[in-house]
Amino acid sequence: MKKDIHPDYHSIKVVMTDGTEFHTRSTYGEDGDSLQLDIDPRTHPAWTGGDRQLMDRGGRVSRFKNKYAGFLGN
Repeated sequence: MKKDIHPDYHSIKVVMTDGTEFHTRSTYGEDGDSLQLDIDPRTHPAWTGGDRQLMDRGGRVSRFKNKYAGFLGN
């Protein structure tokens, strides 16, 4: 490998949403840094089989539908 062209590859701690931790090697941050996950395979419906529903409770989709409700004569 050529010298001085590759990113620093070091150990970091990854903290899952439930508080569990594991150590891995990454180019993220500095040696010994901690990466806090907001979404991980234990909680996201894409990995859990969709047993939970992602609901839009008055968010962007609802506001869009309300704003353009009569646009095409619907």
